[in-house]
Amino acid sequence: MTAPSAPPPPSGPLLDRYRAGDLRALARAVTLAEAGLPAARPLLRAARERGARAVVLGVTGSPGSGKSTLTDALIAFLRSRGQRVAVLAVDPSSPYSGGAILGDRIRMLRHHADEGVFVRSLASRGALGGLSERTLGVLALMEGAGFDWVILETVGVGQSEVDVAAACDHTLLVVTPAGGDGVQAFKAGIMEIADVIAVNKADLPGADRTVRELMAAQGLGAHDEHTWFAPIRRTVAAKGEGIEAIVAAVEAHRAHLGEEGLQRRREARAALEVRTLVQERLLRRARELGRDLYARVARGDLDADDAADTLLRGDL
Repeated sequence: MTAPSAPPPPSGPLLDRYRAGDLRALARAVTLAEAGLPAARPLLRAARERGARAVVLGVTGSPGSGKSTLTDALIAFLRSRGQRVAVLAVDPSSPYSGGAILGDRIRMLRHHADEGVFVRSLASRGALGGLSERTLGVLALMEGAGFDWVILETVGVGQSEVDVAAACDHTLLVVTPAGGDGVQAFKAGIMEIADVIAVNKADLPGADRTVRELMAAQGLGAHDEHTWFAPIRRTVAAKGEGIEAIVAAVEAHRAHLGEEGLQRRREARAALEVRTLVQERLLRRARELGRDLYARVARGDLDADDAADTLLRGDL
């Protein structure tokens, strides 16, 4: 059976509308990119030609820490300053459809009529790092659409969720008091990625203790006079409290990085995107061409290393 033909590239009007900042064109571009279709490539090139201007903020933390509520409060505050905001919410995948279990239609509904806000959900598709292989392309499209802030809210998978640091300019770690998050944050892979820390639900008992534990943990790591210690800010996102302090801390970190530091982070983002696409294509090739090889490995006729080399060389 012949493979289905690739869809045609996007028409000129779609590309023009995307470049003009049309939100419907952006939504269509995101759909094409999420599906990994060749039609997305001209749009992705146009996004990158425009250059990175937005503040790209990753919001991560354990499930139940209030990431979505905090993101919603960030949108409201940034819009009060007249800044345009795009949000990409990476959600758990449905085991049946593969789609996002929590969709953008039920998130942040109070902003749905605001032309200065764009919210989109993206299924994680089981990615252990908290991001799917299409996340970086979608972020690039949002940046290229001319938003002032692009917020990436990750799925919340704990210690393995460290890709967000490579995907964004700044990482906001959200923890809660009396939930063990202070202890969890000490573990490798979490404290290291935080540029700003929000102790959310700070009106609950134990908030002061959590702040003290986090401050103590920061001092335990290797550091010198140039080390950036993530500012720790108390927030009550449901009431909009502490949000201005979070934004100020992010902006302070941006100033600390400078243009050179931001460029290094963008290069790390590009490296993550290329590596992720390479891995995706290799895995697709292994699924399509490796069945006989797998059977031979299972029978003991072929070594697993030899099978992997065969797939990489394409000697099939």
